[in-house]
Amino acid sequence: MARATVRRRVVRLRGDERAERADVLAGEEPLEIRVGGEPLTVTMRTPGHDFDLVAGFLVGEGMLHTGPELAALRYCAGTDEDGLNTYNVVDATLRGGRPALTTHRNLLTTSACGLCGRDTVDAVRTRVRWPVGEDAVRIRPSVLYGLPDRLRAAQKAFDSTGGLHAAGLFTAEGELLCVREDVGRHNAVDKVVGWALREGRLPLAGHLLLVSGRASFELTQKAALAGIPVLAAVSAPSSLAVDLAEELGLTLIGFLRGEGANVYTGAERLA
Repeated sequence: MARATVRRRVVRLRGDERAERADVLAGEEPLEIRVGGEPLTVTMRTPGHDFDLVAGFLVGEGMLHTGPELAALRYCAGTDEDGLNTYNVVDATLRGGRPALTTHRNLLTTSACGLCGRDTVDAVRTRVRWPVGEDAVRIRPSVLYGLPDRLRAAQKAFDSTGGLHAAGLFTAEGELLCVREDVGRHNAVDKVVGWALREGRLPLAGHLLLVSGRASFELTQKAALAGIPVLAAVSAPSSLAVDLAEELGLTLIGFLRGEGANVYTGAERLA
């Protein structure tokens, strides 16, 4: 059965001393995503909140936009050597059937790279449904500076493993609404977006998404597709992420640490 954390024996070295002990690792297992019973992709993820992951993934593919479009999610049969369900296959039923993908993708999605082989920024532009550039949200810098500590305090699995990324959804006043962890940055974001879709909250106008690592093109795209006007990261953004954020009117913040940050686009939202 899929597990979020796994215990393993390790040899701990400290100077010339060595000792054997138990260590807790972040789980990483494949998840096959099906739509209407047909295989769509396989992604490597940390087990847990799988339905949120699938829902958010489908939002990122442009196959879902609002909660009512998702009819059902269920685990399919998939067994290990002991005949137990692995909970590594999820089937989504969409109202109206399975729409066609708008971009080409590889079948396997790793926890490291996310959705590989994106066609062009132009293709993303045509898929963004919510006008994030028109969002009038304002965020006080003093609120912004406190968000990393709030996100870190909510990372329960990170405390035991030290090996998970996190994504957190905040209001403009700094209230943490949802936090998700995963070995993949893009999976953590998908889990947050999927939670919001299943809660009937999309589009996420007036909200901020904070990620524990860097801000890539893909994460910027996922924020825009969910209607999130502000994306912040504790590390650096990529050049393509900045280009996309500027084009869409999304506020992109990097190096959010202590009482400082770099605002790459949309600085007018920092009141």
